[in-house]
Amino acid sequence: MAGNKEFMNRRLHSLLGVIPVGLFLIQHLVVNNFATRGEEAFNNAAHFMEALPFRIVLETFIIFLPLLYHAIYGVYIAFTAKNNVSNYGYLRNWLFVLQRVTGVITFVFVVWHVWETGIAAALGAEVNYDMMASILSSPFMLAFYLIGVISTVFHFANGLWSFAVSWGITVTPRSQLISTYVTLGIFVALSFVGVRTIFAFV
Repeated sequence: MAGNKEFMNRRLHSLLGVIPVGLFLIQHLVVNNFATRGEEAFNNAAHFMEALPFRIVLETFIIFLPLLYHAIYGVYIAFTAKNNVSNYGYLRNWLFVLQRVTGVITFVFVVWHVWETGIAAALGAEVNYDMMASILSSPFMLAFYLIGVISTVFHFANGLWSFAVSWGITVTPRSQLISTYVTLGIFVALSFVGVRTIFAFV
């Protein structure tokens, strides 16, 4: 019974990491990428998102609650997983370890980012181009955001591989190998978008 419960928890954890959390990540990267078109374009995109009807309800039930479950259970997985890269140096084993490491980094980064922008907005600050430019003017914060964004994107992209396996989409070794290359391609593409966006504020 306990095994079945853990199996279902892991499947739910995997699902929520893609839908809706992963989809929100992509949407967030796309909206933020308007910064590459200039200050006005970014501010218009940010204000459009802020003005969505029922935004608080949508953020609570579509983003924050699923993200909270995924994060808490993910940290549990990260600290209870048995890594075996010292004995088996295969690519997938290294990606397994990186998934756990980037999960912890992503957790720290997301908490800080929400505190720095979301909480500030709730207290009356305006989340705009100037806010992000001010944050990223610090070399430390620039490095922190680069590491955080790349870790988050890797965690999502590599998590797609686990999602496909957990939900029976890729069941053969060949399909899982193809999935590895596809998800690594997604990681590179989204990392390019994220890094380009960060430097648009610098």
